[in-house]
Amino acid sequence: MDVCVIRARWRLVSGLLVASLLAVGCATTPYALPTHAETELTLRLQEGETQVERGRPNAWIDGFGHYFFSLFSKLVLLNWSVNNHDIPDDVEHALVQYMHTNGLCNTKVRLNQYAPGGEWRRLFRNREMPVGWRYTIGILSVARYTIIPERLFAGFPIPFIGSGGDHYNPYTNTVSIYSGNRSISLHEGGHAKDFAEIENRQWKGAYAGLRAVPYLGIPFALWQEAVASNDALSWDLATAGSPESKSAYRILYPAYATYVGGGAAEISGFFLPEWWMPYVVQFGTVAVGHVAGQTRALFEEKRAEGLEPLLAEMSACPVDGDVDETPEAPPADASEPAPAPTPDPSQMR
Repeated sequence: MDVCVIRARWRLVSGLLVASLLAVGCATTPYALPTHAETELTLRLQEGETQVERGRPNAWIDGFGHYFFSLFSKLVLLNWSVNNHDIPDDVEHALVQYMHTNGLCNTKVRLNQYAPGGEWRRLFRNREMPVGWRYTIGILSVARYTIIPERLFAGFPIPFIGSGGDHYNPYTNTVSIYSGNRSISLHEGGHAKDFAEIENRQWKGAYAGLRAVPYLGIPFALWQEAVASNDALSWDLATAGSPESKSAYRILYPAYATYVGGGAAEISGFFLPEWWMPYVVQFGTVAVGHVAGQTRALFEEKRAEGLEPLLAEMSACPVDGDVDETPEAPPADASEPAPAPTPDPSQMR
């Protein structure tokens, strides 16, 4: 193939990669609260069901998952907490704060938990997602969750399926977390918020389903990942100190680059002459993401707390045991003495 043609194609790929990477990382203030609340179609937690559930610790399963199956994902993101199957209480607390402030009161959160029965029930009960999408791609998503349990295999690259791991499933409205990392958990919460803000349920189904279509789904995936990352970065800017923001940039930038690089490699395989070139594109993009994240973290101004710390104390969700404290109007004769009768002028002498 002509050298000039190859150079032109490399320039095209490089330009697309740069443009895609620029889409992520825009932390903004003031923090944007959701404009659309849960509706009557929102899948509700059942009576007595807790929003957050943890998987029972298992040293063998969690150990194999952490020290063997997830090594590839740790290497790609250069972070030992990725898919480590150990979620600290502070990470759980940060995610719950985020979700309650954003009104995600019925989104299920599973921390290192394998619960196929619960996920199948949520899939069939979720009327907020149209039937056509639920009973096609939705069934495939829960079948994958069932057959390849990420409680063990999170982060392990499986041909034609992917590596799996932390994710939000819009068909069951469930956030599944396997990494003890604050930024990753907030990012997955950002996906739940993104879907919750879509009022039209038909578009919500298309927004989820089109992402799974080969090639056509690449821009949908890049957009959704950018939205979730930007919201997580903005939340840290509003509610946390600079160390949390720096950590977020260092992991969310390369994490987003994995999607950019994966999409670019998928497309470039059609016109790059050698089989190894798409891999160079893919992992080269991740390397650029690491450099960009580290660089952006260096420019984060030092601060002890967020710019809007009170946000983390807000909640749009009812607390268990809440009652309506608005007092009823007392009877007229109990609130104050009855007014004295007005004398009749005709009877006055």
